[in-house]
Amino acid sequence: MTRGDGFRNLHTRSARIRCLKVLRWTAFWIGVSVFCFAAMAPAGQDPAADTSRAIQASTKSPAIVFGFLGGFVAHDNPVHSEVQLAARLRQQYPAGVHVETFASYRAKRARRKILKLLDTDEDGALTPEEKQSAQIILYGHSWGGAEAINVARALQKDGIPVLLTLQVDSISRPGKNDTTIPANVAQAVNFYQPHGLLRGHHDIRAADSARTQILGNYRFDYESSALKCAEYPWYDRLFVKAHTQIECDPIVWDQMESLIRANLPPVTTEESEE
Repeated sequence: MTRGDGFRNLHTRSARIRCLKVLRWTAFWIGVSVFCFAAMAPAGQDPAADTSRAIQASTKSPAIVFGFLGGFVAHDNPVHSEVQLAARLRQQYPAGVHVETFASYRAKRARRKILKLLDTDEDGALTPEEKQSAQIILYGHSWGGAEAINVARALQKDGIPVLLTLQVDSISRPGKNDTTIPANVAQAVNFYQPHGLLRGHHDIRAADSARTQILGNYRFDYESSALKCAEYPWYDRLFVKAHTQIECDPIVWDQMESLIRANLPPVTTEESEE
């Protein structure tokens, strides 16, 4: 090997050493930068968790208001106060509240619809969080009042709470109990009248008074009332006059609406303008 070859080899080794030093320092400063960036991030911050929370917030289940009509009346018969109340609530709450009415024998259908509305992740099963976030109000007249309690009792078996039940001249079918309010109901109220062939129960009570507040059993008397309920069928006005009058009495249904609205989210300015 000549002197020139040795010089070139030495020069190459020196260059390699310098490159290695540069690489080591570069790696060192990259590590320092990563450490400092991590140290400056807020403690406990998890972008994935934040995304999950945002998704959960955007898929919160709506408040649910279900009404049940009496007898064999169709669920959408506009003559009846249950349907009229539902229509007003839909107009007042165009978003965030699901309002629907059912015939008096549709407890199973109503329960299935509630479970579907609460299943915000659509996986076919309710989590404890989905159950406990439920905001449910159930109301009805005659057999419909009893059906509201039947649905509440079914939801108790599902582990789902109910905010409020409202009964108007509630009449139960044989073998059913609509006077004892199940413990998953937070508040319950009863409106009744004492006369005629069909008359509602005058006294509802809580299965567990520590968990359910009975707001009242309110009596209405139509013996001397001039309330005509002209749009109702003639046979209702003739044979079950008082039972029909409490269903068409605007005073009763104004009180019902006030109680329901007190348990619903406030209407935003944008919603009220719509």
